[in-house]
Amino acid sequence: MAYEKIAGIKCYLSPVREEDADLWANWLNDLEVAIPLGDEAYRVISTEGLREWIRNIGEHTHAFNIVQRDTDRLIGRCLLFALNHVNRSAMAGIFIGEKDCWGQGYGEEALRLLLDYGFTILNLNSVMLGVFSFNTRAIACYKKIGFKEIGRRRQARIIGQKKYDSIYMDIL
Repeated sequence: MAYEKIAGIKCYLSPVREEDADLWANWLNDLEVAIPLGDEAYRVISTEGLREWIRNIGEHTHAFNIVQRDTDRLIGRCLLFALNHVNRSAMAGIFIGEKDCWGQGYGEEALRLLLDYGFTILNLNSVMLGVFSFNTRAIACYKKIGFKEIGRRRQARIIGQKKYDSIYMDIL
C-alpha cells in the first residue's frame, strides 16, 4: 500500500519501500525506460541492489514513488539528491516507468510536487538536472515547469553511431 506524502491532482508522491524494488528493477532493465536516464542502460539492475539502495538512502537523498491517484498504481520514481544544505542546492531525477502513462502529464505534476517539497520543506534555493538532447519530451516538460538551460556537454552520450549532448538545466 502506498502512503500519500505529497498530494497532487493526477498523482501523489509516496515514500519509497523495499518492496518497490521488484517493479523498479523491471522498469530500469527496460531499455526504452533506461536509455534516457543514463548509466542505468549499461548495466543490469538487480532487485537486491535496489533494495540495498533503498535501505541506505541517506540524509542527502529524498526519494519518492510516483503513484497514479485514481488507481493507486505505482508508475514512477523521483528524487532530490546531492543535497547541499550550505548552498541550498540539490539535483533532481525523475522517470515514469509505466509506458502507458507517458505523455499524460504525470511527470510534469510529479516534478512540480517534488520541487515544491524541495523549495518549501527543504528550503532549497536551486535544483539542477541533466537530460540528453534526444529526450525532447523531457526537455519540453522541464522548460514548461521553468527550468533554464545552464550548460551543455557536447556529444557526451553515444548510442550506436549517434552522438548526443548532455544538457544541464536548473530552476531557482
